[in-house]
Amino acid sequence: MYAGYGYYPEYGSAIYIAKMINPWTLGSYNVLLAKPEYDWEKQGGMAINEGPAVLKRNGRIFIIYSASTTWSEDYCLGMLSACDNCNLLSKASWKKSEVPVFKKSIKNQVVAPGHNSFTKSPDCKEDWIIFHTISGARGYKLDTNSRSTWAQPFYWDNNGYPQFGKPLSPTAELRKPSGEI
Repeated sequence: MYAGYGYYPEYGSAIYIAKMINPWTLGSYNVLLAKPEYDWEKQGGMAINEGPAVLKRNGRIFIIYSASTTWSEDYCLGMLSACDNCNLLSKASWKKSEVPVFKKSIKNQVVAPGHNSFTKSPDCKEDWIIFHTISGARGYKLDTNSRSTWAQPFYWDNNGYPQFGKPLSPTAELRKPSGEI
């Protein structure tokens, strides 16, 4: 059992991991997994990696995290990946995406998607991402009070990596999750 979390040093924030003895007790030292390195992680005046959420599938562990500032329209999601039998407390076991894995879509009038989590459809046949974002259809105003919570399905590529696509338009017709009555 591990804890992944955002820590806020003087430059912004970074993603750390620690082994847990039980759900309330750290059992190891903290390991820095990711700090902002790319321009897309440094938008809005601060260098940010925060809000890690975990996916596990196909023999891999994925940490999907928010990057840049929440007040920037370029707030987005990045990804770390490691094999599930690797030493997860070794930074060398993790590969970081060089580009965002989920970002704004001006065409769909959606900016600043971030702070995500994951769920399954009622019949467990589909994977869904839950995130907050700002919609132009809501009278686009770039502040944290304009955010709303969204959900949409995502898929897996032939190499076993999650593919989130783009945030759907607020006017897109979203079908019910598989197994929903």
